[in-house]
Amino acid sequence: MHSLLLALTTAPAPAPSPALRPGLSQDQVTPGLLGFLLTAFIVVLTALLIVDMVRRIRRVRYRAQVEEEGAAAEAVTDDAGQDPPAAGAPGAANAADFRPETNGHAGPGNR
Repeated sequence: MHSLLLALTTAPAPAPSPALRPGLSQDQVTPGLLGFLLTAFIVVLTALLIVDMVRRIRRVRYRAQVEEEGAAAEAVTDDAGQDPPAAGAPGAANAADFRPETNGHAGPGNR
């Protein structure tokens, strides 16, 4: 153990970092400000895309959950022995009334 410590203390100091080859400048071997800005832009863009994707997936899950709850409520009503109203009768619900609106907006193509 003692000889290992002696060998480490008597070892020569590491050489300083090598200099650049002649003809090269620091700007030619580092990304610089433009490289940093592009990398930062890609990171921010990726974070925004992930947030948007999570929001869209959550919206799809909620819509599916609402549809399942609606189907379960309809099944309970049908099982209770009540006849569903006729298609043309007042108070009858059309299938289009329960269709989710695309993109959260009511418009001519959604009804």
